This record gives sequence, structure tokens and C-alpha cells, in this order.
Amino acid sequence: MTRHGQLYLRDGVPPRVRIPARGRFGRLFPWLRPFAPDTPAVRNALMELGKATGIMDPGPDNNPNNPAIPAGFTFLGQFIDHDLTFDPTSSLERQADPESIENFRTPAFELDNVYGAGPAASPFLYDSTPENRGKLLIDADRPHDLARNSQGTALLGDPRNDENLIVSQLHLAFVKFHNAVIDQLKAQGVNPGQLFDEAQKLVRWHYQWIVLHEFLPLLVGKEMAETVLRRGRRFYSYRWRREPYIPVEFSVAAYRFGHSQVRGGYRINKDFAAAIFVAPGATGNDLSSGKPLPPERVMDWRNFFNLDAAVTPQLSQRIDTTISRPLFQLPFIPPNMASNPASLAQRNLLRHLTFRLPSGQAVARKMGIAPLSAADLADVAAVGAGLERSTPLWFYVLREADKRADGQSLGPVGGRIVSEVFVGLMAADELSFLSQEPGWKPTLGTGADFKMADLLRIAGVAS
Repeated sequence: MTRHGQLYLRDGVPPRVRIPARGRFGRLFPWLRPFAPDTPAVRNALMELGKATGIMDPGPDNNPNNPAIPAGFTFLGQFIDHDLTFDPTSSLERQADPESIENFRTPAFELDNVYGAGPAASPFLYDSTPENRGKLLIDADRPHDLARNSQGTALLGDPRNDENLIVSQLHLAFVKFHNAVIDQLKAQGVNPGQLFDEAQKLVRWHYQWIVLHEFLPLLVGKEMAETVLRRGRRFYSYRWRREPYIPVEFSVAAYRFGHSQVRGGYRINKDFAAAIFVAPGATGNDLSSGKPLPPERVMDWRNFFNLDAAVTPQLSQRIDTTISRPLFQLPFIPPNMASNPASLAQRNLLRHLTFRLPSGQAVARKMGIAPLSAADLADVAAVGAGLERSTPLWFYVLREADKRADGQSLGPVGGRIVSEVFVGLMAADELSFLSQEPGWKPTLGTGADFKMADLLRIAGVAS
């Protein structure tokens, strides 16, 4: 039988031993035609639009901060993405039907990037000592870092969570949060045989609360988040598919808003700051991970979230069509995409052809929203191919955020897509608090609300 997007065995294996079921991608608007034909002229225009020194490149000193969103939420957004989707076969070189592509992640907010398939099926993620039953593994000699094997490879449910120092340390915070919850439940006398299941439920539900009540309102605006939560969804429906899915309008376009939020570099603690990564052939410190973390580079989370009134956290960049300079010179090319351009903007735009995404204007009209004006997209006309009239959805969502939300949140099209997918996935998950107990309130932390600051404090990685 299947439950929670995963296969449950019938042969007496404990329920927490789960083999993840692979979902699929799909479309919110399957009846809308692609924004443009896949021709050399269109490809050239997309490459021009996303090139270094082009429209999306503000230069090193002209990418303003977003005063509404601390920098930590950029990486929480990346962590959430890794919880929902994973397509190791994606390519820019072939047309793709989203429904034929497997999502190697369960499309649910369940932290399977942290828990894997549970202690029995993913034992390498767990502490095997009797006194630490139910806990995730932490190296006692290196408690400031993810557990790693003898070659320095992190032991994770998703290797992408060791791509950069910040998301790696965020993953560690969730590991320590789970272990702290285990300790609390043990102190309350919970049966040892139920410790893991009870802790996992509490951790997941508090994480889901953060997603719906802190992260989503910051991203889409409080009014949009509350509208979708209270009045329901208009466009994201999984009933016709009989299972939840990840729309490409979300994964390829709207949810890639975070690329515009990335700063060129970050201060990790009072003694260490570095570029997010350095260009190929360049030297110097960066924040790439995939190797043991020196103690002097441990995160001071006060620099990323509102934890201390005396410390102002770094801010994310505005959500707009400007991208920090390092993102135009990516240092890594995936093995299955040898011909990929180095510019992240160009990669994102070319995927619109690969997945035949509709234009932002077409999606806006379908939603009953007035599209951006010609003046809002006047600079795009110079790249050719009529992209100012039929604009790639990702670029459109970013420009909409700039023009209609002052770059502080997503606009009505981007905000509606992300809100409906988030709420829809949560509602589809029969084990989420939104399905099981919609009136539930957090039980951990200092009050009825629960935020990332509370999670980090309980995890013991912030004070």
C-alpha cells in the first residue's frame, strides 16, 4: 500500500521503514502553448538576456538589499527545494515532457533529505548506540560538522545539502533539532520504541509550521499566503492525477526566485567571510562545501536570522531581474550537461525551451491578472525574438516582483504559483499537521508561534 507518498511494506516491517515512492513533475497550465518556438533566434535571445554584462547583470556594486527578508531564508528556501524535488537526469539539450520525468524526492514537506528512509532502511544516517536510540548521527569528535565518512563525504539523505557551507550547516541544525526533541521526549518518559516516530512527527510538524507561517508569508506576502490558506487553491489540483506532483511552472520558474536573492558573499562569523564561490581558475576562499568543515568556519546564525536584537543579520538581495555577479560564472558543470553555459541565468532561461513553459503574460491572463506593461519590459525588447511580448516565466516572475512588490516579495503571479503548490502539497500529505490536525499549534519553543529562531535555539546552534 502507499501512504504519505511512500511505499509501506505489508510483511511486518515497522511502519517507519519507508521506501520512498518516486513522484512526477507535471503542469499547472497544460493547455497554454510554449512562450516561443525552439529556434536558433530564440535561443540566441535567451543567451543574450541571461549573459554576464547583460540586462540581468547589475555589476558588483549595484544589487540592492531586500530589507524584508534576512539572508538565512535564501538557504532555507534551498533546503526546502531539496526536500521536495530531485531530478538527476535534467538536461538542457532535449525536449522533455514533465510527466515522463521522475522526481526522486517525495513531493511532501517531510524532511526525507534528513531522515532518508528511516533508521532501518537508511542506518548510515543514525546513531546505533543504545543510549542514543532514535537519534541522527553526529560525530562526537566533530560536533560542529555533518557526520562524514573516511573520505570526507557527508552522510546525508540528499548530497545537495553539502553543496555550500550555509545549507550544510542548516542541515546540521535540523539534525541537532531532531536529537534535541528525542532528549525532550525521553525526559518525558516516552516509550523507547516510540521515541523516533514521536520525535519525527514533532520535527516535521514544526518544520511545516515554519514553511506555512514564516517562510511563505515572507516570500509571497502575508495577504497572499493567508488567502490561499483560508480560501483554497484555484489552479493547483492533484485530484485528476490521483497524487500530488511538482509543476514545472513552479520548479523551473517561480520557485527559482531564490537565485535573485543570493548575495555575492556572506559573513559566516566575526572572523570569516567569503564569496559564495569563486569563478573557474580563480583563487581565494569561497563557501563551497563537500569537505570537512574547519571549526573556525562554523556558522554564527545571528548573521542570518533575527536571533539577537544587538546583531543585525545580513539581508537577502531584492527579488528582481538582477543576479549577483558570481552566478554568471558558475564553477561547476554537471557531468550530464557538459555543454551548459556558465551563467545560471542562461541555464534557467534555456530550460523554458526544454520544458516548453508558457509565457508570464499567458499565465497572468489565465489567472485573471493584468500582465506587466510594455514599459515594464521595455529593456527586454533589445534582445530580440519578441521576448518583451511573450516573456519566459522565470524572468517574468522576477520582473513582476520588482514592479509590483518593490522587490520585497513575489508578485501576484509568482506568489500565487508558489502559495498554491506549498499549500497543495501540505494538504495532500495525509500525515501533515494541515491534514491531520488543522488547528494544531506548535508545542516547542516559547509560545504558540514557532520560527526558525526557535528551531536554531532548541537545536543548540544559537542562543
